[in-house]
Amino acid sequence: MAYTVPGPRAGGKSPRRGVPMSADRRPDPRSQVKAWEYELPGGYVALAGKTDADNDRLSLKIARPNDWWFHVHGLPGSHVVLQVASLPQPSKDLLEQAAAIAAWHSKARNGGLTLVSYTQAKNVRKPRGAKPGTVTIQKEGALKVKPRLPAGTTDEGEDRWS
Repeated sequence: MAYTVPGPRAGGKSPRRGVPMSADRRPDPRSQVKAWEYELPGGYVALAGKTDADNDRLSLKIARPNDWWFHVHGLPGSHVVLQVASLPQPSKDLLEQAAAIAAWHSKARNGGLTLVSYTQAKNVRKPRGAKPGTVTIQKEGALKVKPRLPAGTTDEGEDRWS
C-alpha cells in the first residue's frame, strides 16, 4: 500500500497566516520522497525518484555532496542517487550498476546500450525558476550501459517511504 506524508503548506507557512514554521516543525524532506530503493553489493543503496517532484527532493535535499547522481542522457527518466555515506568510493562496476538502474527508469528502458550521465551530487544544481525535475550538472562523466535492475530484484525494487 502506498501513501505519502503531507508536506508543509505552500511557502513553508504555518496554519497561522503569514507566520513561518519553525525549523524544528518542518517535515524532513526524506519523509516526503517516493523512491524505489535498490541494495547493491558492498552495502551501497541506490534510490530512484518516481516523479519530477521526487527527483527534485532526491537530488537536491536527500543526496549528500559525495553521493553519486545519475540520469539517462537526453531523455526523460528518474534521477538516481547512489548513497555513499561513510563507505569507500564506489568502483566503476558499482557506478555502472547504478547507471543501469537510471537507464531502466527512463524512456530508454527497452533500448540497447544507453548513455547515462553521472556526477557527484555536489555538482547538481537547479536553475532558478526551472520546472520540477530539471537540473544542471557540472563535471559529468558518461557510462554506456544496458538498462537493467540489480540481480535478484523484483520488477520495480522496493518502495521507499522514508
